[in-house]
Amino acid sequence: MIYYDVTRFSEFDIYLFKEGTHYQLYDKFGSFPMKREGKDGVYFAVWAPNAKAVSVVGDFNGYNPKIHPLKKRDQSGIWEGFVTEAKIGQTYKYHILTPYNTINLKADPYAKRSERPPKSASIICDIKYKFNDKKWLEKRKKTVWMESPINIYEVHLGSWKRKNGEYLNYVEYANELVKYLKKMNYTHIELLPITEYPFKGSWGYQVTGYFTPTARYGKPEEFKKFVDIMHKNGIGVIMDWVPSHFVTDGHGLIAFDGTALYEYKDPKKGYHPEWKSAVFDYGRPEVRAFLISSALYWLKEYHIDGIRVDAVASMIYLDYARKEGEWCPNIYGGNENLEAISFLKQLNETCYKEFEDILMIAEESTAFPKLTYPLYEGGVGFGYKWNMGWMHDTLNYFKKDSIYRKYHHNQITFSLWYAFDEKFVLPLSHDEVVHMKGSLINKMPGDVNQKFANLRALFSYMIAHPHKKLLFMGGEFGQWKEWDYEGELEWYLLKENYHKNLQKMVSKLNFLYKTEKAFYKWDEEKRGFEWMNDVDYERSILSFARYGDDEIILAVCNFADTEYKNYQVAVPKEGKYIEIFNSQSSEFDGWDKSVKRVINSVKKECCGKENSIFVDLPALGVLFFKYDKISKKAVNENKGVR
Repeated sequence: MIYYDVTRFSEFDIYLFKEGTHYQLYDKFGSFPMKREGKDGVYFAVWAPNAKAVSVVGDFNGYNPKIHPLKKRDQSGIWEGFVTEAKIGQTYKYHILTPYNTINLKADPYAKRSERPPKSASIICDIKYKFNDKKWLEKRKKTVWMESPINIYEVHLGSWKRKNGEYLNYVEYANELVKYLKKMNYTHIELLPITEYPFKGSWGYQVTGYFTPTARYGKPEEFKKFVDIMHKNGIGVIMDWVPSHFVTDGHGLIAFDGTALYEYKDPKKGYHPEWKSAVFDYGRPEVRAFLISSALYWLKEYHIDGIRVDAVASMIYLDYARKEGEWCPNIYGGNENLEAISFLKQLNETCYKEFEDILMIAEESTAFPKLTYPLYEGGVGFGYKWNMGWMHDTLNYFKKDSIYRKYHHNQITFSLWYAFDEKFVLPLSHDEVVHMKGSLINKMPGDVNQKFANLRALFSYMIAHPHKKLLFMGGEFGQWKEWDYEGELEWYLLKENYHKNLQKMVSKLNFLYKTEKAFYKWDEEKRGFEWMNDVDYERSILSFARYGDDEIILAVCNFADTEYKNYQVAVPKEGKYIEIFNSQSSEFDGWDKSVKRVINSVKKECCGKENSIFVDLPALGVLFFKYDKISKKAVNENKGVR
């Protein structure tokens, strides 16, 4: 039986939806177990304004479209109905008669649960889970992220670890991962998209379910448990989210009611030639409301701590991945998608208004101005953006044999010219270890010793460089092969010292980053960084100071495969400099046997500074020195006092 006297929409709801400012659409559209006059059933609502007819079909009616036709509500484009036969756990889709008398069989765009791919039906559910993360959320409210450490472990769940070749479920992943994240001293985990997607080879970046955690790893309640476990152990959860394009599989959003409903009608705007996917119509208010409701759903209902918005450059630029003649300029003749930029501003403003303590991060590969500036300063409103330029320049530098690095010194120093123009995350991401690009360790030149020394130097330099950090799984222990989404990480390598000790070093680096204010307190401010020497290209040596409150850490980087004895390093202040880290320490399988140093500065001018220290620099090594502020006892215990 179907009834039409049950609705979740007020006239005001419809007004806000049509205006594009209804941000809780997940409470209106979809399937909802309810009661009508004391009788159980399920309310269904879907937006299909151009459809001739819509029926809900599912397990409850043998997928027969004649049994439960929905009713169109006025001119809103909303079709709804209350089905008494429908029950929690049953599958369903929408059977849509298009204006062209063809049939579309669609999954619910607002479904909260779906079948495990390759099956594609939506599932009626009533998600019940009580979070136990009050302490975490209270702490998050008090945290000023700009002045706090953010060190992110980027993970593709299905290939992080498997059991007998099969996926773990969300709870099993959480229990395994949280132990590892704590051991490795990460502050956050970032998940490649877990919104439902049909093709596993897309890694989640071609989405069908914007309100559905993928069924590959379990039920929605289990993903809530995943987040809860992370929070109870002090780990923040960031998720990749894809409002830039969507998959063209028939059960998805494409031509939903037979017309271009969610996507631009003009293929010069609505079709993405690089990914062969559809581009959202950011000028359509209902589409904006759909996307922003999705973002808020994860933040509110799943307690997600941050959203990394994928492929922002593809949204901003009309000519992204398009040749001449394949795109149309905006009304001013430019190549910016003004509607997409307006949408991104609306997204950030809305999310930060609801949750001012979250992280909104843009994956944006160009220098589009003021991406991380607030709207009132003419910005787009993101909290952070990935520094793709740093990633590419740094990796290109480290790929070169050390004898050639002096000719490319600008690649390793250039990022500091624009370092404080935006608020950045430094990524060594999944994008750099796929598609024949090789793993991080295999990008490094030289024999095995040199490869590991170079990778240790890269990670050390990254930690000392201003900005928040991100590393993709497997890099932290030097996985040899490229990332393979079909398999799991090469955990067996940890039986070998090179890999085990690299992992040990990354854990120590992460601990130093998390505990030393100079590495994070003034991360986004010029006062947090000062070059000591950035011009010694002949020897491929860099030195710089990091500041935080009254703390100073001096980083000295020797990127040449040559040891330099008694090398003069300018220092910002007179006093003692205590070595707190050496990437070439034998502890990490390096070849520097020196004991830790405590070095007194001397009154010798260097690089415009009045004071200097003299230090032996190991080949391909990075050293950190902490200025003065340790106890006399600690100084006396150090055997390497000069």
